[in-house]
Amino acid sequence: MKVHFIAIGGSVMHQLAIALHHKGYQVTGSDDEIFEPALSNLAKVGILPVSTGWDANRITAGLDAVILGMHARADNPELKRAQELGLKIYSFPEYIYQESRQKQRVVIGGSHGKTTITAMIMHVLQAQQKAFDYLVGARLEGFPQSVNITDAPLIVCEGDEYPASVIEKRPKFHFLHPHIAVLSGIAWDHINVFPTFDNYLEQFAIFIRQMEPGHILIYNSTDEVLSALVDKEGRHLKLVPYTLPIHMITNGVTRVYFEEGFSDLQVFGDHNLLNLHAARLVCNELGITDDAFLQSIATFKGAAKRLELVGKNKQTAVYRDFAHAPSKVKATIQALQQQYPHRKLIAVLELHTYSSLNAGFMDQYQGAMDPANEAVVFYSKHALEIKRMPELLPEQIAAGFGRKDLHVFNQRAQLEAFLDAQQYKDTNLLLMSSGDYEGMDVRALWEKIK
Repeated sequence: MKVHFIAIGGSVMHQLAIALHHKGYQVTGSDDEIFEPALSNLAKVGILPVSTGWDANRITAGLDAVILGMHARADNPELKRAQELGLKIYSFPEYIYQESRQKQRVVIGGSHGKTTITAMIMHVLQAQQKAFDYLVGARLEGFPQSVNITDAPLIVCEGDEYPASVIEKRPKFHFLHPHIAVLSGIAWDHINVFPTFDNYLEQFAIFIRQMEPGHILIYNSTDEVLSALVDKEGRHLKLVPYTLPIHMITNGVTRVYFEEGFSDLQVFGDHNLLNLHAARLVCNELGITDDAFLQSIATFKGAAKRLELVGKNKQTAVYRDFAHAPSKVKATIQALQQQYPHRKLIAVLELHTYSSLNAGFMDQYQGAMDPANEAVVFYSKHALEIKRMPELLPEQIAAGFGRKDLHVFNQRAQLEAFLDAQQYKDTNLLLMSSGDYEGMDVRALWEKIK
């Protein structure tokens, strides 16, 4: 097979390119910019493009497939040449499906928790020595890459609702066609793509309707919007609801119970317990018993930046989390409060996505940070410029969150000065963002705090 990647430097695109190279395919690619770690990863296996930029001469009639990355534009010269030659052009998820047509397919969707549920399933499958392929949106301990395509009979995929490519505007998870699916919940997001909640909700309705009769849908029945949608659209499926499992917290450790067994966990929070219950039900469908699941999940430490522990001592802990949508922010803050009920909590949220930087979306955050003792919102003017968004005023943010004592900063130096001035005795710090606070060194921050 000869496969060419347009925009090979993407975080997930380059991982698929490497996986296909390892499978024995002839892989080429191009991009206008390639950054670390993609640069070194591609160079290590010998498929780093010789030069950056687009060149239509790279596209020849002998290619079996062209895979189009998200940041390639519609007027890309390589894309136009592929179209002229009538080549097979796939978005990333369309190609994943082509490679997995003969496999049992598990797809994890929902507005939140996708990565963690996928990671939990992968962790247990690996511990139980099951052969499987995977697609996941984060770095996971024990897995050298975030995409793997082999001859395994099973694939586990995180299913994103974002558009597949510049020429394929439908959500990525519409192309994966699962035998077993999970929906973790629905909370409006990606408003630059889905301008109304009804438009966003319809993407999940389509996902459910597309599933084959008799296939399995595991869903979070504590989510009223999702439950109503499943009742309406999912009657042709085998429906498996899940709720918060039985658990207890003792001395900062969460213990979960299933049937007669239990396990002490390294993760915590109601949202993670819901994620874990979904993972357990998927693993049951794949032939893994509760005893085996509990034994394996005890060593799961979480995915990168999903309530990831930066450092802790006897009186302080610093966590960072990918949370950016309102429901994720609320769940993450609640998780830390439940785990450390006697400690003060300083919560910092960076607004970094199109939705979170949109003044019209700001009221969705109403009350989201109220449970924190100190609440900080940071946003970068540079991020607004890159996304070509209008100016966002601190007053608009404060009004949206509805908290009079909210600290709002738009310069990294301001944020660092605030954090340096805090007292951390019997206090936890939570850093929430899908960005990097304009390059703030979180590890160095912990070294100061401890």
